[in-house]
This record gives sequence, C-alpha cells and structure tokens, in this order.
Amino acid sequence: MKEILQKIKGGLIVSCQAEGDDPFNSPEGVSLFARAAEMGGACAIRSEGIEKTKKILESVKLPVIGLIKSKYDDGYVKITGSFKDVENLLKIGCHIIAIDGTFRKREGLRGPDFISEVKKKFDCIVMADCSNVEDLAACANSGADCVSSTLSGYTPETKHLPKDKPDYDLVIVGVKKINIPLIAEGRINSPEIAAKMLSFGAWAVVVGTAITRPRLVVMQYVEAMKKNI
Repeated sequence: MKEILQKIKGGLIVSCQAEGDDPFNSPEGVSLFARAAEMGGACAIRSEGIEKTKKILESVKLPVIGLIKSKYDDGYVKITGSFKDVENLLKIGCHIIAIDGTFRKREGLRGPDFISEVKKKFDCIVMADCSNVEDLAACANSGADCVSSTLSGYTPETKHLPKDKPDYDLVIVGVKKINIPLIAEGRINSPEIAAKMLSFGAWAVVVGTAITRPRLVVMQYVEAMKKNI
C-alpha cells in the first residue's frame, strides 16, 4: 500500500475518461490515451468503468485508480457508490479505488462511514474524492489512504465555485489539516497550475480534460476566438 502511494508522489496522474458520443468513448479509445500518458511520464492513470479500466490495466504498467460513475437523485455525480462497485473494480485488478467521500448517503451511509465499511470489507487502497475541508478531514479519520479535491465544484454545496480555475484554497488548507496524502484534482488546465499544486503540498496531481478531452479543448479555443471576431 505504502509502496504504491510512494510511486505516485510528486507525479502526474492522467484521468483517461470519455463519455457520450466522444470518439474516444470505448475501451480501445481510452487505453490509447493511457498508453500515451505512460510514454509521456505519467505516474498513474485514473479510469472510469469496468470494461474501459480493464483494457487500460492490460495496456499500461502504471498503477490504475478505478471508479464507477453514477448519479444521486438530484443529478449530481456519484463516485463508486456501492460495495458491488468496489468489488467489481478489485476483481479486474485496480490498484486504488476512488470513492465519493462527501457526506451524501449511499448504501444508507454517508461517505466517510461508507469508506470505513469498505476498509473493513476489502483489502484495498481508497482514494476519497472530496468537495470541501470537512470531507477531507472526515475521510482521513475514517480510514481513507489518500484524499482528493476532485468533487469541489461538483456538489450542491460547492456548485457556486468558479468553473475556470481550481479550488486552490481547498488544497492549501487541506494539506495543513490532514495527515494523509492529498491529491489535487479538478480544473487543473496547465502545467504551471499543476506545478503550483505541488508547491502547496499536494502529494500528486490529476489532470483529465486538458489532456484527454480534445473535443472540449478545441471548443475552448473556438469560443475564446469567437470573442475577438
């Protein structure tokens, strides 16, 4: 467990995900991104879905953080929200399991309590995806092996946060408040921002859209250019 966390320290984790009618939305598509990330020096891959994650595990030699996305009743994203999800991800060989660490309920349990039960039931490394400092602290106390800022901006309580920049404060304050690795994730869209997160004390950095969502990156360029026509 400690060996895997040490392997990713100070490194770039590339989130290789695709949805909807994106041309890369297939096991083969995301695995090509994972292979490119490995060639570029990434320390790990973050992946969603059983078939896609399985293909990535077969394609790279890096640690893989697996998750299953679903939704809460209010439409907000839920990350690995059931014991069955955890079991299925472990069956295919995921090295780390990303789990929603917010206080919203799943399996009748709030995030930190759900993580505590996962640690009792399974021999696995848990990355708790959090939205605020309270989440981070509670998940650290509940047995999570590492935490992340992934869900900041993607919960009802944090939806007001800017969509164009990371939650720097969550990383800065979180690093000081908890004694387990904090991984920065969410709207990290340049190498300079990724480096800044490490200077704040983040254990590692996850980047997704800026690397593996070319359609969205193209749209950002197009929209910015339209403003100057």
